[in-house]
Amino acid sequence: MNCVICKNGMTCPGSVTVILQRGETTVILKQVPADVCENCGEYYLSSDVTAQVLEKAESAVKSGAEVEILKFAA
Repeated sequence: MNCVICKNGMTCPGSVTVILQRGETTVILKQVPADVCENCGEYYLSSDVTAQVLEKAESAVKSGAEVEILKFAA
C-alpha cells in the first residue's frame, strides 16, 4: 500500500517498537509486526495487532507499572 504520510513510499512487512504513554506509565513493546513505509518509516498496525498492543498496555497501567518493556508475542 502507499504510505498516507509521505505519499511516496510503499509499505512492506516488518517489525517496529511501539511506545505508549498514559499518565505515569510508559509501555514499550518491541518486535511488533507492522507494515512499514520504505521511504519515511511510518508504520501501520493491523486491527488484531492493535487490539493486542492496547490490551498489553492496559494491563501495565492497571498493575501500576511506571515503565514496562515487553517483547511482543502474538
